[in-house]
Amino acid sequence: MARSTFKVLFYLKKNNLRPDGKAPIMGRITVNSTISQFSCKLNIKPDLWDTKANRASGKSLNAQKINQKLDNIKTQIGKQYQSICDKDNFVSAEKVKNAYLGFGDEFRTFFSIADEFYESYAKRVGKDRTEGSYEQLIINRRRVEMFLRDRYNLSDIPIKEIEPQFIEDYYSYLLEERKLAGSTLLTSVTKLKQIMLIAQRKGYIHMNPFASFRFKAKTRDRGYLTEDELQRFMTVELRRYKQRQIRDIFVFQAFTGLAYADVRKLTFDDIQTSFDGELWLIAKRKKTGTTFYVKLLPIAKQLIEQYRLVSKSQFIFPVPSNAENMNRCLRRIAKQCSITKRISSHMGRHSFATTVCLSKGVPIETVSQMLGHSSILTTQIYAKITNDKISKDMAILTDKIGDTYQLETDRPQSDFRNIGKIGKKQKALLPQKKRIKNRTDSLNITIQE
Repeated sequence: MARSTFKVLFYLKKNNLRPDGKAPIMGRITVNSTISQFSCKLNIKPDLWDTKANRASGKSLNAQKINQKLDNIKTQIGKQYQSICDKDNFVSAEKVKNAYLGFGDEFRTFFSIADEFYESYAKRVGKDRTEGSYEQLIINRRRVEMFLRDRYNLSDIPIKEIEPQFIEDYYSYLLEERKLAGSTLLTSVTKLKQIMLIAQRKGYIHMNPFASFRFKAKTRDRGYLTEDELQRFMTVELRRYKQRQIRDIFVFQAFTGLAYADVRKLTFDDIQTSFDGELWLIAKRKKTGTTFYVKLLPIAKQLIEQYRLVSKSQFIFPVPSNAENMNRCLRRIAKQCSITKRISSHMGRHSFATTVCLSKGVPIETVSQMLGHSSILTTQIYAKITNDKISKDMAILTDKIGDTYQLETDRPQSDFRNIGKIGKKQKALLPQKKRIKNRTDSLNITIQE
């Protein structure tokens, strides 16, 4: 075949700066009239890039490392180009790029492995897996898609190309650019790890890049409404009927602990008369599939009966189809109540756990059951015991103890003397003393830090 024109050059993607001010280094392969671009997975500050030479400028250690990697990339691409020319009648820039990136039959990409797993997972929904957990997988798939697009300008990546640095970059991307935190961040990284474990188990990779990755998610402070705030929220005058409906839904959440997804699918059939002759909510959580049991409090009963009279469907409440729309309305109502907290639908669930239940002495085990948590550890994160409750509990304990315990009173004063020398371990705990020279009167003053 006739010799084709072949060229590899590097450039900066200056319109996609990272939070640290660095721009991604891109590669461009030209074969005849075809062009294909790819990410070099390298970043550099624009003022350190030589546009004419298509290399990092200067002789710094970082510049040398970057240029060495670029030279290696160029060499590898050249080898792939030569290999295709030797055995194929047709060569294009896209073909060379794919060969360099490892998109051959003998290679597997991240999404080819992930999608196989997602497909098999979907078949188990309704059996031993829930719809909510499957939806969470798809959400995290989109996060990886966005990361590859934003950071590397890729739609997929060979599984062998995922290294520890890739995971570090993914973590910082979710934290800094997507603003994820706490359990959401942990879940996203864990789902990526899950796919890598599958790839390792099937022999597509020999070492899991997560082996050296460590991080601990910081748990977010779970907000809730106090008794006073909840009462103000319940009684504030609202002009629009839609606001009143959304306020009712939130109040129902605050007295039942239901999440947005669960109150949205709640029907009158979920209200059952239980063994004690009282009305209970008995249903399965959409997120986990765990059954929850909630005995209806008077406020919740009242709201159900009010909506039963006007409901034209099996669903109890006219819950907005979008949670954020509901949250925006809730924040407007909160502003009218002079509540400065960033209120959301889920805060109703937190308020039920903390203000309505735990602060009134309901055991955390009972609260966990009503919230439909599969583990009591989850309940401990969601629900916060207020200082007021702790104070009241300790006052009750003080009254119960009373005069049960008595210290010995007839003891000589000498018992309370500091007898003996201070031990080395005790001495280490004492504040260190430093001597400072006063320049005005040349006196030595001893102070404690």
